[in-house]
Amino acid sequence: MIIAVDGPSGSGKSSTARGVATRLGLRYLDTGATYRAVTWSAVERGLDLDDTAAVAQRARDLVLEISTEPGNQFVIADGTDITAAIREPRISEVVSKIATNLEVRHELARRQREIIDAAQPGGGIVVEGRDIATVVAPDAELKVHLTADQDARMSRRGAELETGSVTAEQLRDQIVRRDADDSTVSQFMVASDGAVTVDSTHLSLEEVIDVISRLAKEAEAVPRGRNDG
Repeated sequence: MIIAVDGPSGSGKSSTARGVATRLGLRYLDTGATYRAVTWSAVERGLDLDDTAAVAQRARDLVLEISTEPGNQFVIADGTDITAAIREPRISEVVSKIATNLEVRHELARRQREIIDAAQPGGGIVVEGRDIATVVAPDAELKVHLTADQDARMSRRGAELETGSVTAEQLRDQIVRRDADDSTVSQFMVASDGAVTVDSTHLSLEEVIDVISRLAKEAEAVPRGRNDG
């Protein structure tokens, strides 16, 4: 089965999706890492990130390997392990320039769909990020819109980063500004058709994993193609 998890920055998508995949024995895909990989590659090559054509070509040319093992995540771009590098503030500060490039989005959505299709014979995959429920995997058996209030999202994103690695202003920029930028090309601030909204503001990570795992088992029990409405 395919489980699609979308929602705003800092809502806990990555940790939750990885936890659900581990519990249910499924693959896991962090689509945001693909955008960060293209960003890293463009920055390393000194490209003008506002040159949409050049950046889109870099996305098409990039040799990208991304793990779908929830317990062993890595990202390799053109033979270089960039698993840690793509989380650096210098990448987070400019990744929206890549994420709002429509040609890049088209190319990465194509690659993401290939990864999803390849995982299907093995039991399924949990996919998280922008556009998942609407563009990349609209056929997902379970669509989850994971949300939380702004204070909770900023707190969680701060906890994910190294202490002192970003300022409060940079953290707010990662959450608020990135959502504003990305929402110009992607619908993720509200639930897509057929999605279940899970508000994680007052839930622990384990509680959110419990909720989504239960929803997944319920969705799996419904015959594919059934329509009650």
